[in-house]
Amino acid sequence: MTIHITPDDMRSTRSPEYAERVGTDPEVWRLTWLPERRLSRDQAYAGMELDELISDLTAAHDRLAHAQINALADTVGIVWEQAIIRLYKRMLARFDDPDEAAQRPPLTRPRTATHLFGHGGTRQVNYG
Repeated sequence: MTIHITPDDMRSTRSPEYAERVGTDPEVWRLTWLPERRLSRDQAYAGMELDELISDLTAAHDRLAHAQINALADTVGIVWEQAIIRLYKRMLARFDDPDEAAQRPPLTRPRTATHLFGHGGTRQVNYG
């Protein structure tokens, strides 16, 4: 889990999301998964760390990781649940790319998410 930082961007080894500097001001950044917000460099870095932690499936049941996710989301200025939903939607958007969709069979039933619920049950979820 590494975040590579240059003067103009921050990129993760774990996720395709990134942060980039906006304009010429070195203190105005934006995250690809939170594009409507202008962030400080420290907030952008916290957003990248947040993305990496959420992307780490081994942290799903780690209480310390949950606390860190909550703290990083606070730094960015959102609640952790919103961060998870936004990152999940970004992941779905990448899967819904027209080139990839042609190679996959059409979806015949509602999307469900089993891995989001720790008890192993399947629930239909609405990501709207």
